[in-house]
Amino acid sequence: MGYLYLLLAAFLWGLIGPVSRLAFEEGLTPLAVAFFRASVAWVFFGLHALLLRQVRVERRDALPLLLFGLVGVSLFYGSYQLAVVYGGAALASVLLYTAPAWVALLSLVVLKEPLDRTGLLAVALTLLGVGLMGVGGGSGVRVLSLALFFGLLSGFTYALYYIFGKLYLPRYATPTLFLYALPVGALGLLPWVEFAPLSLRAMEALLFLGVFSTYGAYLAYYAGLKRLPATRASVVATLEPVVANLFAFLLFREVLSLWAYLGAGLVLLAVVLTVRR
Repeated sequence: MGYLYLLLAAFLWGLIGPVSRLAFEEGLTPLAVAFFRASVAWVFFGLHALLLRQVRVERRDALPLLLFGLVGVSLFYGSYQLAVVYGGAALASVLLYTAPAWVALLSLVVLKEPLDRTGLLAVALTLLGVGLMGVGGGSGVRVLSLALFFGLLSGFTYALYYIFGKLYLPRYATPTLFLYALPVGALGLLPWVEFAPLSLRAMEALLFLGVFSTYGAYLAYYAGLKRLPATRASVVATLEPVVANLFAFLLFREVLSLWAYLGAGLVLLAVVLTVRR
């Protein structure tokens, strides 16, 4: 049952890029999609926290939660959407999974965890993989400098979830953390949002991103974590870029080149090496 929960989470996360592209086609900007994704998910996380009766946080944690909302929501959600719009859903999903390499480096600096040979190899494979994707390109895939920049930025900010989670998840439930982080993140995106009437298709895409690919995916992932070791959970989660590439091809005919797929394979190999350290 644990594997089913994790497969569901990976599937829902993998749809973020393709569904976001559907929203872009309806006239929504990348940062507007990020804003509505955070806002819709906040409603559900807030209700969940109220049901759990876990809505209070200690005063000393208010500033870290504020910063997490700005970096882990505003910057992460926004950079991933910009990576999708500049490079396509397939490329963005793989660049997101440079996160484990960033985690290894951040753990060395922030948590003072040593970086062993396996960690160094994972970082090297990630850099090589990103380089191959940068020169590889593909059909319907635009490997622009902005696509690489925002894709790597999304991976870096995604890595901060691990650092933040290791420091605060032992003290608070996930809905409690997102109860405070999501509205701060949405407010951080608000200045770049131009409100306009939404089409039915746009509303469906935004609701899907907020309810299923954010709130639902996190619930499924943490339900799987309760039943399986974290290492296995992290490996199963790497199916996310596979799902993203499949639906990017089916919906938009995005296909990476052979070199780019080789680079993507190296990035995913680095993920497996990192979580098995």
